Amino acid sequence: MQVVTKRYPKNCLLTVMDRYSATVHNMEEVVMFPSLLRDMPPHAHGHQAQAGASSYYNCFTMLKAICVDVDHGLQPREEWQDRMASCEANEAVEMEEGKEVLGQLDLEAQFHLHLSSLHHILTHLTLKAKEVTRIYQEIMGQDK
Repeated sequence: MQVVTKRYPKNCLLTVMDRYSATVHNMEEVVMFPSLLRDMPPHAHGHQAQAGASSYYNCFTMLKAICVDVDHGLQPREEWQDRMASCEANEAVEMEEGKEVLGQLDLEAQFHLHLSSLHHILTHLTLKAKEVTRIYQEIMGQDK
């Protein structure tokens, strides 16, 4: 599938979001049997294992879930808070520490920090979607 992106400046957040969405949609079209990825740890092909990513199947489902938010917007605040409430106490402590740091920055600095972080994360997730697609194609013998 050809990845088609809209015309925005190269480093525009909308460009990065479109690229991520298109890459994940391509991954979904290529990966017809996601269960084949279930027992493949990310470090099996010379890549470093990521915390929380126990298999390429988990990466696949995570990338799809994030893509829904990118394509359709965020879920209602109450649902998000319920999900966050189920997280470990350790993560809550880290969030509080992060809020203290952000509270000390001015709004413009906060904006640039979040924008650059989002840009970086979406770029990384796009590369991860391409990796999952490539690994699946290797499994199926469809090397390009």
